[in-house]
Amino acid sequence: MKAHKDRWAKVDPRSGIEDAALLILEWLAEQGISAMIRVDPERLAEGRPAWTFSAYGGPLGLGMRADGVSAEQCLSVAIARLRHAGVKVPF
Repeated sequence: MKAHKDRWAKVDPRSGIEDAALLILEWLAEQGISAMIRVDPERLAEGRPAWTFSAYGGPLGLGMRADGVSAEQCLSVAIARLRHAGVKVPF
């Protein structure tokens, strides 16, 4: 699959990871990994972590999921788990 890094916006390194979320999702898709991030209003109302990241396919042997109380926390946990699984996420 052809890389499209030349069309990606530059992310301010002082900004949070949530600013790069769409770029990360697109990069994962280019690696053959299906991924999504969502927020669940029912879990938010119950005081549980409402943000969920899930990914599967491509080089991931098994699907993975990460939850968090904020988009930043959810994505940070997800990136750490992807890296632990051998996916070299460029962020």
